[in-house]
Amino acid sequence: METEARFFPGLEGVVAAETKISFLDTQQGKIIIQGYDLIELSKSKSYLDMIYLLLEERLPNINEKELVEEMLKGEYEIPDELLDVFCLLPNGTHPMDGLRTGISFLSGFDKRLDNRSLSANKSRAYKLLGKVPAIVANSYRLIEKKEPIRPLKELSYSANFFYMITGKKPSSLEEQIFDRSLVLYSEHEMPNSTFTARVISSTQSDLYGALTGAVASLKGNLHGGANEAVMELLLEAGTVDKFEELLIAKLYKKERIMGFGHRVYMNKIDPRALMMKESLKQLCDLQGDNRLYRMCEAGEELMKREKGLYPNLDYYAAPVYWMLGIPISLYTPIFFSARTVGLCAHVIEQHEHNRLFRPRVHYVGERRF
Repeated sequence: METEARFFPGLEGVVAAETKISFLDTQQGKIIIQGYDLIELSKSKSYLDMIYLLLEERLPNINEKELVEEMLKGEYEIPDELLDVFCLLPNGTHPMDGLRTGISFLSGFDKRLDNRSLSANKSRAYKLLGKVPAIVANSYRLIEKKEPIRPLKELSYSANFFYMITGKKPSSLEEQIFDRSLVLYSEHEMPNSTFTARVISSTQSDLYGALTGAVASLKGNLHGGANEAVMELLLEAGTVDKFEELLIAKLYKKERIMGFGHRVYMNKIDPRALMMKESLKQLCDLQGDNRLYRMCEAGEELMKREKGLYPNLDYYAAPVYWMLGIPISLYTPIFFSARTVGLCAHVIEQHEHNRLFRPRVHYVGERRF
């Protein structure tokens, strides 16, 4: 006799995969990446280190790190045909849709597309990591009817990404803070977009298809789109007092406030948010304007007092990106660009130890027989 499976709305608390990649240890307040503490990594390691760690399962030495950077620089350019496609996208297209189109389009240039071997998957992961920043920056620019910006290979990976987005070379502090944000966004266990990528790849679909699905998942404001909503709310308020008033009004109307709460952390602060909070203070001090920092701090205290909710990474990443001069509509594409390495690691792991995802349902309809 068939036993009825238990129903867990949103799969909350359900363990869907075994992985060596990462784990959110909520008891200890740690984010474990390949055995390391992500917060400690973000204090001393770069995004290039994270790329090697997530794809090769160990931290690189100096030579290995240089080789990875040279490999990525060799993949910076995207096909002219893709730039032509971006020119055809309607004005007003969200950059996440441009990004989704770009990653899907690239699959046609992969002559080994049907090869799911570990070496082939790693090779295309490095190719994607080299090209995604150019896709993010130039899909946005061409949608906005601006000229594309070619990469500068003399810059570091993160500095070049920043340059292609803003059109200016970053200062040492700007590069350091932007790179840290990429590190913090690089991998986070099994959020919706990662689960989406693993479900797609479990059918033996290719890496491009899995990442295309992940872009669609991350676009939603309950996932990656939250950072855009946070910045819009901060700009709408403009001052500490008005920000507090806005938050109170939203709480009174029982509206969702983006940037607070997390399905896994529950009643604890996202440790990544603390790192971005520190970065926001550095930028505010440098520019001699601490208004955004004071607004965010006031909002953090209000939400903790009124609802017992704590900030997640998006809450402080949004004003950091604003202070760096990054357009709001690029916040989520940057999130995805940083997460690309984590997604690639999960797809590779899924292909190496695969079982097709095929859950059941809790049927609540009628029986008409």
